[in-house]
Amino acid sequence: MTEKKWRNEISEAELESQITQAKAAWVQAASTEPRAESVKFYPRKLQYTIELTNRAQFSFPVPLIRELADASKEALADVHLSGDGSSIHWETLDVDFSVPGLIYRILGTKPSMSELGRQGGKKRSTAKSEASRQNGKKGGRPRKKAVTV
Repeated sequence: MTEKKWRNEISEAELESQITQAKAAWVQAASTEPRAESVKFYPRKLQYTIELTNRAQFSFPVPLIRELADASKEALADVHLSGDGSSIHWETLDVDFSVPGLIYRILGTKPSMSELGRQGGKKRSTAKSEASRQNGKKGGRPRKKAVTV
């Protein structure tokens, strides 16, 4: 078995620069994205209500979320917010949603879902860059084969 060897090591200065950029991105996201202040589960209604930091409230019935639809009421009650209110986690179910992602999923129109996908596609990583380079060496993304019926 071959071990992966790290090709790039970064300097302390570069690491500090990346940390500073990450903190700035976090501050930007915290000021522009919806954040949750509380989440409450109502077992009789099978419904959640999320109160946002701007005092707006957002409620949705459990069956709208595929990952939650078949869960027990006990598992549904085991819900927690992340420390900064950016995401919601169901411990027993091992399910996580960002607050904007959950809102888009419930209220999602085609443009909002398209925007969510676009935002996800903008994420950069070393692995993604390397995969793209390797794919480019092979001639790029393979063309779809026409299916004859």
